[in-house]
Amino acid sequence: MILENLKYTKDHEWANVEGKNAIVGITHHAQEALGDVVFVELPQVGSKLEAHKTFGVVESIKAVSDLFSPVSGTVLEINSAAVNDPAVVNTDPYGSGWMIKIEMSNPSELDSLLSAADYKKLVEATR
Repeated sequence: MILENLKYTKDHEWANVEGKNAIVGITHHAQEALGDVVFVELPQVGSKLEAHKTFGVVESIKAVSDLFSPVSGTVLEINSAAVNDPAVVNTDPYGSGWMIKIEMSNPSELDSLLSAADYKKLVEATR
């Protein structure tokens, strides 16, 4: 499942842009590859993030994976529901399983992200 209205990273994060903010999570493909997510670690509100640098960790029964920010900016909000009940990342990665909301400091970084069509090609190439 790849949603058309989102931007994607090669590291399997998505960004839903709302004005100067971006809501970020991991893709359906990523949660599927990870298996049952059992732990989510997110940054504190107010943290400064850099594009393509780690902002947290997601742990499953199979692996521990870093989370990479698609854009630079300041963390406005974290999804405490994903921290308290990590299984939501598996059941609804594009909805209630979102990770963080960022106020973008450089919206032009969105231009370096993948479209849904390009992300689909990336996923298909790895299967």
